[in-house]
Amino acid sequence: MARRRSSSGSTQSRYFVLRRSLWNWAMRAGLAIAAVVIGGYGTAFSIGQAVVSVNPTLAHRLVPYDGRTTAVYAASLTGPEASAAARAQADALASRALRQDPTAVVAASTLGLDAMIEGRKAIARQYFTYAQILSRRDFKTQLWAIENAVGRGDVRGALDQYDIALRTTARGGELFFPILASANATPEVRAGLIHKLVTRPPWGEGFINYLAGSGLDARPAAALFMGLRRAGVVISPVAQADVIEALINGGFTEDAWAYYASLHPGVDRGHSRDPHFAANTDQPTPFDWVAVNTDGISTSIQGGAVDFTVPASVSGAMLRQVQLLPPGAYRLSGHSLGIVQEAEALPYWTLICGSTGRELDRVDVPNSATGSGRFVGGFKVPANCPVQVLTLIARPSEATGGLSGQFDTVELVPAR
Repeated sequence: MARRRSSSGSTQSRYFVLRRSLWNWAMRAGLAIAAVVIGGYGTAFSIGQAVVSVNPTLAHRLVPYDGRTTAVYAASLTGPEASAAARAQADALASRALRQDPTAVVAASTLGLDAMIEGRKAIARQYFTYAQILSRRDFKTQLWAIENAVGRGDVRGALDQYDIALRTTARGGELFFPILASANATPEVRAGLIHKLVTRPPWGEGFINYLAGSGLDARPAAALFMGLRRAGVVISPVAQADVIEALINGGFTEDAWAYYASLHPGVDRGHSRDPHFAANTDQPTPFDWVAVNTDGISTSIQGGAVDFTVPASVSGAMLRQVQLLPPGAYRLSGHSLGIVQEAEALPYWTLICGSTGRELDRVDVPNSATGSGRFVGGFKVPANCPVQVLTLIARPSEATGGLSGQFDTVELVPAR
C-alpha cells in the first residue's frame, strides 16, 4: 500500500512539473512573438522618422498612425501651384494628423496655407495662430505672421516676426536680410530696426555687415549705423569701411565725409589724415591711408611708418588716400628713409581728380640721402574737382633688388 501511494505521488509531481514547464515555454513564446511585433513597429517607426524629410510618402506608408509623419506628408501635397484636388487631399490628411497628434504644427500650418490660398482668411488666421501657439519654428507660420503684420501696417509687429524667424530658421539671413536691407530705406522701418538691433539679437551683426556690402543705396545704411552708434551699438570696422566706400562709389561723397567725420571728431577736410601713420587700422576707409598690394608690390603700415617693396621693372600705385580738398593751393611735405634709386626710377606722389581721373600734378621723391630724406612740393585743386586721390606711385626700377624704402611722415595742407 505504501508503495502505491509513493508511485501515485511521483506521478502527480511529474505532471505538475510538466505542466509548469509547458506554461513557461508558452510564456516565453508569447514574449518572443510580442517582441517581434513590437520590434517590427519600432523598426517601421524608426525608418519612417529617418526618411520623412526626403520621402514623406514612404514614411506615411510605414507609420500611418504617426500624426507628425502624416502632417509632413500632407504638407508635401499642397502649395500655391497645387490643384484643388491635391489641396483637398492635403487638408484631409492634415486634419487626420491633428486628430492623431494635436501638437503636429506642420498640419496646422498646412491647413492655414490652404485656407489662405483659397481666400478663407479668417480660417487661415485660426490655423496659423494655433500653429504659432504650438511652435515658433515653423517656417510657413512665420511667413504668414510677417505678411499678416505687414498687411496691418504693423511695422514693429513685422520686425518682431522677422526676429523670431531669423532666430529659428537656418537660412534666415539668406532669405530675410535682402528684404530688411531694402525696407531700411523707409524711415519708419529704419527706426524699428534700430529699436530691434539695440537689443543685440544674435543675427544683428550679420545683418549690419550684410547691409554695408549689399550694393544698395548706402545712405539709408549710413543713417541706420549712425542711429545705432548713438544708441551705443558698436559697428564693426569692416562695416564702417564698407559703407563709406559704398557712399563714395555711389557719388555721395558729402555723406561719406559726414559719416567719417562722425567717427573722427575734429577732422579737417582741408588736410590729409594721419601724417605720421599712427592709425594702424586693419580696416581703413578710403579717407585713411590704404596700402596697395598688387602685381608683386608689397606695402604695409605699421609702427608709425609705411614700408614698401617693389620688384624690378614693376610700377604702380603703392599707397593712396581720398581727399575732399576745397579749391586752392596745397603743400605736400614728408620724410623718407632707405630710398636709393636712379633718378628715372624714383617714386612720386600724384594728386588725381577723382571725377575725371585727370592728374593735377606730381611731386617727385628724391633719394633719402638728399636733404636728409625730406621733400616738399605743391598741388593746385581747381573748382571743378571736388574729389581727389593722393597716391604714391612706383616707377619701374632696373636695380637688382627693385625699389624699397619707407615714409614716416607725409602731409598735405593748404599752402601758406
